[in-house]
Amino acid sequence: MAGALRKTMVYLGLAEDQGRYDDEYDEDYDEHRDAEDAPEHRGAEVTHLPTRHAVAHVVRPQDGGGITRITTIHPRTYNEAKTIGENFRDGIPVIMNLTDMNDADAKRLVDFAAGLVFGLRGSIERVTSKVFLLSPETVEVNVEENPAAAGRAVFNQS
Repeated sequence: MAGALRKTMVYLGLAEDQGRYDDEYDEDYDEHRDAEDAPEHRGAEVTHLPTRHAVAHVVRPQDGGGITRITTIHPRTYNEAKTIGENFRDGIPVIMNLTDMNDADAKRLVDFAAGLVFGLRGSIERVTSKVFLLSPETVEVNVEENPAAAGRAVFNQS
């Protein structure tokens, strides 16, 4: 490789041609090289890398014991889903009151909320026919099931 660099320098006029750097010189050098000049092979220590964790383990969930607020949102249009999502994503339980919405938008918002709690491992509980509690993963909700409510669906989406 030194020969190629020397040839390039001579070609560009940066060095004078001394006539000794040709292809045969490099081959002769390799043939006469002493085996003792080569560094002896030494083993290297193996460094163990830390175990990879899933994102859920890297991002620490908020402590459920430190809940200082619950947000109640009374959306009038589906466009207010962003506010619900931002609060829930920040670990804040959300009471979603859909009584001021038409049924079509209310159904869409319930679908959005169901996907939101699924994606962030939370839970959704029906409080009344159009009021829902969205709880983050760190919040445990105790629900007393009465026999009359056991047969009803979460929200009639037909």
